Amino acid sequence: MKEDSFLKNSMLLTASNVTTGVLGFIFSIYLADLIGPVGLGLYGLVMPIYNLFICLMTAGIIAAISQVSAIYKSKGQYNNISKTIKCVASFNVIWAVLIGVIVFFLAPYISKYGIHDMRTVNAIRITCPAMVFIALSNILKGYFYGVTKIVVPSFIDILEKAMRIITITLLIFIFNSTSITTLVTLAYLSLAIGELQSLILLLIYYKNIKRKSPPSLDKPERASQLLFNVLVIALPLCINGFLGNLFGTASTLLVPRRLVAAGFDATAALGMIGKFTGMALTIVTFPMIVVMSINSLIVPDLSETISRRDYYNASIRIKKVMKIAFLLGLATTVICNLVPTSLGQMFFKRDDLGIYIKVASLSAPIFFTASTMFGILNGLNRQGIILRNSLIISAIELVCLFIFIGIPGVNILGYGITLFITSSISLFINLREVQKHIYLNLSISNIIIFTLLGILTFIILRTLTANILNNFLILKNIIIIAITFSIFTILNFFGIEED
Repeated sequence: MKEDSFLKNSMLLTASNVTTGVLGFIFSIYLADLIGPVGLGLYGLVMPIYNLFICLMTAGIIAAISQVSAIYKSKGQYNNISKTIKCVASFNVIWAVLIGVIVFFLAPYISKYGIHDMRTVNAIRITCPAMVFIALSNILKGYFYGVTKIVVPSFIDILEKAMRIITITLLIFIFNSTSITTLVTLAYLSLAIGELQSLILLLIYYKNIKRKSPPSLDKPERASQLLFNVLVIALPLCINGFLGNLFGTASTLLVPRRLVAAGFDATAALGMIGKFTGMALTIVTFPMIVVMSINSLIVPDLSETISRRDYYNASIRIKKVMKIAFLLGLATTVICNLVPTSLGQMFFKRDDLGIYIKVASLSAPIFFTASTMFGILNGLNRQGIILRNSLIISAIELVCLFIFIGIPGVNILGYGITLFITSSISLFINLREVQKHIYLNLSISNIIIFTLLGILTFIILRTLTANILNNFLILKNIIIIAITFSIFTILNFFGIEED
């Protein structure tokens, strides 16, 4: 029953996230069409700042709340759950508002000395209320993941992404502006409005669920203890998220400077960043929605399994998640190397993204698999290990970006090279830590066989599709995508699980 529940919830959350991902993808395409590569590069320079302070406000809260909610639910202690939500929300409101106010007044300095582009001042200020909204929403999402009530929250996420597209359209119509500065600001305003809408709907649903919760006869724990139970899990993840995003922000701000050092002017550098990170990486990482969906659910699932000392089923679960991620990455690499240029034409109406998509996709099998390690180590309650290893990877990323992007003949493609190197190292060191606590006995032969099957699939499909439907670009792309993902979905049912 527990296996069926995990699979059902994984499929449901994946379907929801695929839908929201499609809507987010449509938003990215629409935004790229509105503001072009330069505007998209500018938009992308603000996003790390937004993510950085969100991490400082709320990183680790979803995982912590989902873990404690799952444990309290298994014990029938629903009063502890509701009291935990109340305590953490009170603490987070004060903390988030404080940070939001500081960021609002420091926005000119962040734009001038951090981003080196004063056109981002208003966009940064617009993100401040959005940060507070998402900080509170994450508390509720953690609760819903922990008690496996994900249907309505999933629908709310879908609605929020759909409304963002409508909202930015209305805002552009109302303000009637064509300047890049205003359009980027309006894009972040639509984000803030969407987060507020999501928070209100999640709160309404939480109140409804709370009224229907079974009564708990046991006396709840002290508020300070409940808050401590959450913070002791969330704090290492918060530090990890903040420092990781701090390094990520530094990496993002380093890229245009290294491109200028390589001989490109500032406008060309922004355009290259927009094309690689805002377009090519958007296409390549879209299937990551599946991995992140499973990651959200594996944290409470592993926590509960380990609390019962059921290491056998924990091992099976981890290997299945890694297998799904690896095969998904292989399928992505095959597709992106079969039709790279036409994917850029199909989604962004550009014929100069082919090389970017190819280079970015080469990391997909390793990058997708490495991404599962965060959820797995979190479920094993190894937050300190996550922090240490993330800092190591972030430092390596900075060094690699500095070296490779500064080479004129490599330039922005150094981002793809860096992704491959950091993903490989991240997978190796995190997997070694998992193996210290749970024996996985991964099958190297299966990994080799699946990789060879991926190469064989690429060769066969390239041969069969080379000269067909060349005048029907979208149809050809859809057919190749459908066939490739179908093949690797079938392959997922093969491979011996060794224990």
